[in-house]
Amino acid sequence: MIRNRNWLATIALTFAAATCCIGLSGNALAKSAGGAAKDFTLKANNGKNVRLSDLRGQVVMLNFWASWCGPCRQEMPLLDALYKKYSPAGFTLLGVNVEADPKEADALLKELPVSFPVLYDTTSKVSEAYKVDAMPSSVLIDCDGKVSYIHKGYKPGDEKEYKKRVKELIRSCSM
Repeated sequence: MIRNRNWLATIALTFAAATCCIGLSGNALAKSAGGAAKDFTLKANNGKNVRLSDLRGQVVMLNFWASWCGPCRQEMPLLDALYKKYSPAGFTLLGVNVEADPKEADALLKELPVSFPVLYDTTSKVSEAYKVDAMPSSVLIDCDGKVSYIHKGYKPGDEKEYKKRVKELIRSCSM
């Protein structure tokens, strides 16, 4: 009898976790924004502090992620390719790890190295300021420091929308 309860509890938890992940990645919510991006300073994986307002004049993508997030792992190499392609044109991508212990992020970065800076939001203050409630979540900020686009979750093909929007923002900054 006790074995059956444990087994049912395990099935229920597995189903709940799978449903949550599918919901976050499969039904990615995209919406427009328009307000000023909230400024912050976080320590990066190279040991230096990065302040968002120092990047004014560039198109910036904040990508909030966690090492336990499958869709985040799937998206990271695609974001790295986007960063490599458009950084010479004035695009900056900041990966923002949301875990309390940076060791989790560092372990994943050894497995999936990226060329863009990764910041550690160990206190969740930046995640809370940006109302991050899904993993991954991406925020595009225009060269004037305004939030241009918010995308929650990830499914294959989303990177095409990122590319389109990044190109549009870079173009509008050059005018």
